Amino acid sequence: MRSSSTPRELFRLDYGGKFEREIARLLASFEEINFDSGHYPKRWLAIKLLEGDVDIVERVQAMPNGESVLALAQKGAEHLKSMLGDDVDLLTADRRYGYINGVVRQSLQRPRLDRITLTDRIDDIVTHKWLGLPFFFAVMYLIFRLVIDVSSPFLDWTDAVINGPIANWITLFLNLIAAPAWMHSLVIDGIVAGVGGVLVFVPGLLILYFFLALLEDSGYMSRAAFVMDRFMRIVGLHGKSFIPMILGFGCAVPAIYATRTIASRRDRVLTALLVPLMSCSARLPVYVVFGLAFFGARAGTVIWAMYALGIVVAMVAGMVFTRTILKPDVSSAFVLELPPYRQPAIKSVLIHMWENTREFVRKAGTVIFAASFIMWLLLNMPWGVNNQRDSYFGQASNMIAPVFAPLGFGDWQTSGALVTGFIAKEIVVSSMSQIYLNGSSTAPVEPTTFTEDLASIGGGFITAGIDSGKILLSILPGVDLIPADSQSEDTALSTALREHFTPLSAMSLLVFVLLYVPCVATLGAIKHEFGTSWAVTSAIYQTAVAWVVAFVVYQGGRLLGLG
Repeated sequence: MRSSSTPRELFRLDYGGKFEREIARLLASFEEINFDSGHYPKRWLAIKLLEGDVDIVERVQAMPNGESVLALAQKGAEHLKSMLGDDVDLLTADRRYGYINGVVRQSLQRPRLDRITLTDRIDDIVTHKWLGLPFFFAVMYLIFRLVIDVSSPFLDWTDAVINGPIANWITLFLNLIAAPAWMHSLVIDGIVAGVGGVLVFVPGLLILYFFLALLEDSGYMSRAAFVMDRFMRIVGLHGKSFIPMILGFGCAVPAIYATRTIASRRDRVLTALLVPLMSCSARLPVYVVFGLAFFGARAGTVIWAMYALGIVVAMVAGMVFTRTILKPDVSSAFVLELPPYRQPAIKSVLIHMWENTREFVRKAGTVIFAASFIMWLLLNMPWGVNNQRDSYFGQASNMIAPVFAPLGFGDWQTSGALVTGFIAKEIVVSSMSQIYLNGSSTAPVEPTTFTEDLASIGGGFITAGIDSGKILLSILPGVDLIPADSQSEDTALSTALREHFTPLSAMSLLVFVLLYVPCVATLGAIKHEFGTSWAVTSAIYQTAVAWVVAFVVYQGGRLLGLG
């Protein structure tokens, strides 16, 4: 029984991912400008300001820094309206009535009415006791197949543009200014190889975010959480905790902050420990490059398996935590709003897709740029080193390589790349691009003019679009527009990786990347929300789990004669 001295947890209605992000931004601005909300609860005030409540707006306007707060709130409200297509007050009312509908559906038995709506017919399938879960995994499988198959022509095009015309133009510029050899190496082998190796996978991310936005805006995400409730209770949680976990497919940082909508602190902590096991978009470049290099047409299935494995491991980890350090104190009821199905607004979907991809590109232009520069320095220090293994980076990586040897990738190159992934998982690909492709970027045998380069870029884009369209149409039954001998072109990195990995060791690496220590931003979010001890716990337990599972995959595969 809960002690009478324990403060009562306040109820918080979850208004959905897009709305919650705007609330979080407004609350953060309160702190930045030292806004005193007086006797008004800050979250309630933020919602009312986004709704444009006339009385509250007038009261805030008279407060110190009130004008700044109102300007931020108006900007947030306009952003929500542009994405969701309705005024904020209508959106919040719809969410509240959806919550009430969820309460009624789960607490009241009524005689079946003759009139059955389309929503009821769809829910009979997608929330069915036995069909709901297979339907969810089938939807996710289809999405990840589309991410790989439909984006692969654009991936090839992006790789050709970055390592072709762009690299050639930069080389030409460096020659014109008589840049020294070390600057050539820094720019081409460091910056272009590092940042470009990550930007190649932007087309896949665009498609991933597009489909995740479709699922969210259509109302299906709430059904997925409803279906998962029965399985989440096995680990001492309820379906509402699955919503932050789904958000973790995009990025774990906002997913950690999304746990604020969960009433129990114990449930919030446990959910935050499981969220990083969801396969975030930063891991997708690693999956794609290894999937295409080693698994060909089955790459989409392999990537889907990584996402499914993350959910399974999260369930097992949750059961362990529930029976050890995070035992449930009191059973809480699960009430989830089930909004009516809606036709997703294409503008909202495109804005969601663009904003998330823009954040990825921004990271490539800042964090990954800086990491690529530092990596180049470490790979070339002491100055003038001939063998990268003798560099500072190589020596340090070689010291930890034996730890990964039982997992099938005990070389210094891979060990070092995995360590850099602590900063951001995308940097694993960036680091591998620098290590494995160092010095391999050469000028074309036959020089081309600027006009010819532009023509090849435009023609390649049109060809990629046509090929993607054919692949998309070939999904339809009876339609096959793809030649039997067609195959996605290898990126330079994919070709280099085949010299260092086998399919079994590649699969072991993918499992390790899926499960090992969260990036520093995610750990920072956990620390901010729950304290340093839980952030350290997350880092240690995930790395241990990753090593054990990758060990089982690799050594088990060898025993079965697969490697």
